Amino acid sequence: MAYHFGWSHDEILDMPHWERHRWCDEISDINDQRNREAANGGQPTARSDSPSNGGIEFINPEFEG
Repeated sequence: MAYHFGWSHDEILDMPHWERHRWCDEISDINDQRNREAANGGQPTARSDSPSNGGIEFINPEFEG
């Protein structure tokens, strides 16, 4: 995560586990997308699992409300 987003070690460790895990999933999705584009001659491909608003959706599994 520090490599991809330029965050410090402390910033990453200060995040709750669920949030670090979510960012790792997002990095994996970004890498998968880039690999699909590279395999497709650099042409963008649609992500079928992306949120409809195109953003990142964070859900805290520890929050009940």
